[in-house]
Amino acid sequence: MAQTWFHRLALIGTVLTLVIVMSGAWVRLTDAGLGCPDWPGCYGRLTPPVSAQEIAESNAAYPGSPVDTGKAWREMIHRYAIPVLGFIVLGLAGIAITTRRDPLMPLWVPLLLLPLLGIQALLGMFTVTLLLQPIIVVAHLLGGMLTLALLGWLTLISRPRPPQLLGENPFRTAALVALLVVFAQVALGGWTSANYAALACPDFPTCQAQWWPDQADFDEAFVPWRGLGVEGDSGSGGRVAIHLAHRIGALVTLFVVGGIALAAALRGRDRATRMAGGAMAVILLAQLALGVTIVLQGLPLALAVAHNGTAALLVLATVSLNYAAWRLA
Repeated sequence: MAQTWFHRLALIGTVLTLVIVMSGAWVRLTDAGLGCPDWPGCYGRLTPPVSAQEIAESNAAYPGSPVDTGKAWREMIHRYAIPVLGFIVLGLAGIAITTRRDPLMPLWVPLLLLPLLGIQALLGMFTVTLLLQPIIVVAHLLGGMLTLALLGWLTLISRPRPPQLLGENPFRTAALVALLVVFAQVALGGWTSANYAALACPDFPTCQAQWWPDQADFDEAFVPWRGLGVEGDSGSGGRVAIHLAHRIGALVTLFVVGGIALAAALRGRDRATRMAGGAMAVILLAQLALGVTIVLQGLPLALAVAHNGTAALLVLATVSLNYAAWRLA
């Protein structure tokens, strides 16, 4: 019974984290990341100001951040989901502790999720108080993806399954490499978005009608800390370089992760490996198609949010390949 409840909670947590990751992208892409200038409340309230009097009081209290009700609600809906996920993680940790003598039940991963979620909350606060500093935004994104990966792993390993005899899986190292490459590309994508570089190259496959633009400035592109309120270089050199780096990362991901996925789908010894590899290949192709379409169509909101969601699905698919490669009988 404990394993059944653990599996259900992990699955709910995985789905909720996927929604949180996508809503975070929605908040960022609609410029609502500073929809509430304070944290954890919104203009000193539990809910965004709605009435004319509340809006007037909030504008007086925060004269540098006039109220935009739509942006404020988008930001707070994203925040409200975090405590719900926190209760789920607490439940998983509680079950893990009470069943710690059961060799089939995980212990350390549920306990690791507790401080990870606390760090995520701090990063969420710093995202607001440090005015969307790109390095903090990327760290927050990677923390969300790591939370998603761990919850997905717990969902897989807690599934009731019949005993089976498993030998050495040749995809163990490859599965880990694929996961690292996917996370590196997610980091590059987050850096591109946080630095407003998604449209620095408005054409494809060239960039500003050149294969390698002269104005690309890689020294400016990856400055880790810019100072509060500074979005990046006022010109386009740094952003062009960031966009190019993301495209190069996409090519590396296509060849490395795509190659591993195709090999697993065609040559995997068991059904789980083949299914995980096939899912990775399909999701990776969809992600590349979304990236190209976003550039050519000028960053439509729906496709940009879908691009973030598909990245999260690719993380889960790669976690599934690692589960298939590393699971024990």
